[in-house]
Amino acid sequence: MRLRKLNTEIQNSSFKRFVEVGRVVFINYGDDAGKLAVIVDIIDHNRALIDGPTTGVARHAHAFRRLTLTDLVIKDFPRGVRSNIVKKYFEKEDILEKWNQTAWARKLENRKLKASLTDFDRFKILKFKKQRRRIVQVEVASLKKSKK
Repeated sequence: MRLRKLNTEIQNSSFKRFVEVGRVVFINYGDDAGKLAVIVDIIDHNRALIDGPTTGVARHAHAFRRLTLTDLVIKDFPRGVRSNIVKKYFEKEDILEKWNQTAWARKLENRKLKASLTDFDRFKILKFKKQRRRIVQVEVASLKKSKK
């Protein structure tokens, strides 16, 4: 009875990113910060064994507080597999392509691009924004004038 109630509670939950084997994680801190890896095994409630052979993350234990769970999950991922098997599943599911299509990845890429801009690039962007704003203001003013 208790198990059935627990399953219905999980199904009705608004939280969807659970710690599970095969879950793709984003590393927030350390030498591998900014890279993707896969949870290969769960060690305890604080750590997981992760591996990212295609992204350059060595197989190691990593604390959950330094990871962020993504929405991506590798289907039917066996527990505790070796790096070459992880690589096959990672490529079969096309995880990097799916990741690059997410808004999260695009936001990180835009942040990186913005950080690499020079002072002159920022100045040019400022001028283009002013130009665009002026065009919109003129168009809105003409529409208001024609409406009267």
